[in-house]
Amino acid sequence: MTAQPSEYHRRVAAQKRTSIIEAATKLFLDSGYDGTSLARIAEAAGVSRATLFKQFTTKAALFEAIVTEYWKADEEEAPLPEPGNLRAGLETIGRRYVALLTQPGMAALFRIVIAEVPRFPELGETQFELGKMPYFESVRRYLAAENAAGTARLDDAEMAATQFLGMISNYVFWPRMLLARWEPDDSAITNAVDQAVLTMLARYGAPGTHGA
Repeated sequence: MTAQPSEYHRRVAAQKRTSIIEAATKLFLDSGYDGTSLARIAEAAGVSRATLFKQFTTKAALFEAIVTEYWKADEEEAPLPEPGNLRAGLETIGRRYVALLTQPGMAALFRIVIAEVPRFPELGETQFELGKMPYFESVRRYLAAENAAGTARLDDAEMAATQFLGMISNYVFWPRMLLARWEPDDSAITNAVDQAVLTMLARYGAPGTHGA
């Protein structure tokens, strides 16, 4: 019978995984995906090569882990809002989306993909399929649930999700790709989310729900 790892060993393994992901993200950004070896990542993370290869057998597997780590949403701690109050649900999703996009490292992840995708198109596919799309799908499902509950009126939940997330990211996130000093303050970000919510309510809210 194989002994189960202790809580201590699980915690140490998780800490090493975090160190590897952080080191890889920085090296991919500084030296490029192609110019970064797993050996350099292990050295920068302060772990042995054996430890790194035990967790990530290839550079592609490591990049997939980076994408998943940055985009993951802990549904136990932050489940989707229950349908029934479109305004409150959109406000919650909007605030969480801001937190996701502005977390340390997210802009760096996008810069890595944008810089490397002409030579490594699979990086873009990984970012899209393992990162953006699962998150987008969760928002689409929420809007479809509001439609089914009668609190929203929409024919295309996918387009509605695109519009809502786009209104927020176009202010909060995408300018960071070009403007190094783009740092809107909290009040400006809150206003961007509030205006996106009001726009969605005006376009898709069922009668009597705009003030809910």
